[in-house]
Amino acid sequence: MSTNRRSLSSVNPLVETRDVIAMKEKTGNLYESIVVVSRRANQISVTMKEELHRKLDEFTVHGDNLEEVHENKEQIEISRIYERMANAPLQAITEFNDDQIYYRKK
Repeated sequence: MSTNRRSLSSVNPLVETRDVIAMKEKTGNLYESIVVVSRRANQISVTMKEELHRKLDEFTVHGDNLEEVHENKEQIEISRIYERMANAPLQAITEFNDDQIYYRKK
């Protein structure tokens, strides 16, 4: 996934209009294209969430004292990096348009 992370970080995080006719031509049906993109977006979302939680778990303190809450600058920076990234559906659409998604009919 680290190789995909470099390519996904170049995805424009801003929403823009898409050519639905071009999406339809890839699968023959617009709704099938949307299903392919949405399933890939779910995969990306789960992966990103797991990565973020794994990175943030390194900073958790397992102590008995609930009164102390420490703000870690590294933890805040990691969260900001993930906030600046394009969301999963935008990444999935970019992969779909660049023919990086493998899909098949059952």
